[in-house]
Amino acid sequence: MTDFYEHKDFACFGVAGNFTGHLEQAGEDKDFLKLKVDDKNAPKAVFPTFIPLSDNFESDEKIAADDATTATAAGSVSSEVPSFLRIFPFSSEKIIFPVGEKKLQIESECAVLFDAVWSGENPKKISSLNPVGFAASNDCSIRREGAKKISVKKNWGECSKGLSENIIPLQTFSANCLLDDYRIASFLVRDKKIYVYGEDSPVRTYSYIYEKLLHWLLDKFNFQKDEGPAEDIASYLRMSGCPSKIMVSVGATRYTDFGEKNFLEDGDKSCVILYPESKYSENEIENLLYDVLFLGGKFEPSISALIQTVVLPS
Repeated sequence: MTDFYEHKDFACFGVAGNFTGHLEQAGEDKDFLKLKVDDKNAPKAVFPTFIPLSDNFESDEKIAADDATTATAAGSVSSEVPSFLRIFPFSSEKIIFPVGEKKLQIESECAVLFDAVWSGENPKKISSLNPVGFAASNDCSIRREGAKKISVKKNWGECSKGLSENIIPLQTFSANCLLDDYRIASFLVRDKKIYVYGEDSPVRTYSYIYEKLLHWLLDKFNFQKDEGPAEDIASYLRMSGCPSKIMVSVGATRYTDFGEKNFLEDGDKSCVILYPESKYSENEIENLLYDVLFLGGKFEPSISALIQTVVLPS
């Protein structure tokens, strides 16, 4: 449906703290204690996972200089996009285990792909985000104490994250749209046994979703400051040439007891499935996954499934 994997030109982001209880389970709630929020139920920050090179990347240096000129007294502007964020980290087939790390967890999410509309000058800002599709996402994360930015736990190189190749078309992103019928399920497969990893959750139960999330995203893309674990997203986007395509993983669901206590290992399969609840129950989805993995079954087009095998670096 889109050329996400072909051209690798989507600027990609995640939303931290958009599902009640996830940050506490992940041991990351304390990272955000100093961030001021107007709504205690609001997500904490947008974080980058991939910033593509702009078509006119030769002007990035000038953009960085312009950003420095317009920086506020709060010092919210980054001088450059970190080099690791220029590495495309997504794969629909595998996760390469990060060197030197031990604690790696699935983060099962719904990702939404948008066309971004830019307006104004000096600096340009995103004025609207128009949905084009959605898919199952694994915002796979390293559990690492003391990381200064969220992004350093998210992109450790190629094949560190995942997005399903079945991106389902989406024309509207509002209550009663197609996504209202979808649920997020996740599983870990180890030694041919399927374990429920995340709580099966309706997309509509995110803390911020639809118009409320869009309003919040526009504010964060245009005005989020470089403070604490958060980064200045606006400067990254301008240095990327104001990309017209943006992908947002809306937030990770809560873990089951098994998911909270068990980390990924070599040979595991990470499975994130977005499915319509009007057609399938939780048990039916787990049974269908078994059929796909072990009996040659297939998912039908209304299901966006992401199955990745964990492998050690070569």
